[in-house]
Amino acid sequence: MPGNPPPFDNETDGLLLYLVQQRDGLRFAAYGLTEEQLRLRATPASALTVGGLLKHATVTERGWIDILAGELAQPSQEEYGADFVMADDESLASLLELQAATAARTEAVVRGLPDLEQAVQLPDAPWYPKNTAGYSARWILLHVIEEVARHAGHADIVREHIDGATMYELMAGAEGWPATDWLTPWQPPGDRP
Repeated sequence: MPGNPPPFDNETDGLLLYLVQQRDGLRFAAYGLTEEQLRLRATPASALTVGGLLKHATVTERGWIDILAGELAQPSQEEYGADFVMADDESLASLLELQAATAARTEAVVRGLPDLEQAVQLPDAPWYPKNTAGYSARWILLHVIEEVARHAGHADIVREHIDGATMYELMAGAEGWPATDWLTPWQPPGDRP
């Protein structure tokens, strides 16, 4: 069924394929939005936007993969959470380029590991859990999938509040599926029959 990872033969492939699926969810939530709509809030009580969620999930993935690669850079408390907001010079195209570059780096780092048991120490910051034995690459990769999935779900909700579009119709539109009795691919308002 479309929207699911293809079959896989090993754990590393499976985890990376599920991460691709969740990244796609963020990408599909942004599909067809204007630059202004990328910055729209679903409700006045929430600061979440589709663009901000795409940016945050990508920056978060990159940060965890940097740790896995042995680069212990960490944001300051002032920087933490600032990545939920699109800068004036950022666009959907620039965020998708960042997402693609991050995905390629994740793939390279994970495939370069001897195995998923490799343990790493997390930086000392309030948002990282403590474990003197370190955390396995498997734990980090599963955590990244969980983070991206959480924010893909948030983006689905924000997008639905913007124009009523939902994940499968957005996926169908983004991937160019033909219309069927059960699904009409999303189209921009000016292109609808």
